[in-house]
Amino acid sequence: MPEAKLSAKNQIVVPRDVRRKLGLKPGDKVILSLYGETAILMRKPKKYSAALAGVAEGLYPRDYLQRERESWR
Repeated sequence: MPEAKLSAKNQIVVPRDVRRKLGLKPGDKVILSLYGETAILMRKPKKYSAALAGVAEGLYPRDYLQRERESWR
């Protein structure tokens, strides 16, 4: 597992393997998400709508929306 060291200036260098797999280039922005004491580094998407498309697919039954709309009547 690649590792990085925090410098005296609180900076890290993202290991080459990780940069390659994420397709990161100089100047790209990244996002850090915190889960308890764990930090996850992700490439910042150019469009959040495209990055989130399909995330909830399969979460609800196919006819859920239709039944929900019918319950409003």
